[in-house]
Amino acid sequence: MLAMQALLRYLNQVAARLLVLLDPARNRYRPELHYMRGPGPKWYEKHQGGAI
Repeated sequence: MLAMQALLRYLNQVAARLLVLLDPARNRYRPELHYMRGPGPKWYEKHQGGAI
């Protein structure tokens, strides 16, 4: 019985650490997919002399 409790405590610690490591991978919020639209006309004026 004591060995089972020690094993369960150890497995609980391992699971908690795994969740901490995997948490960034579960974060699906990626603002660069929604807000970054690329350079605008002012950037093209400054770097290339006009829009392509």
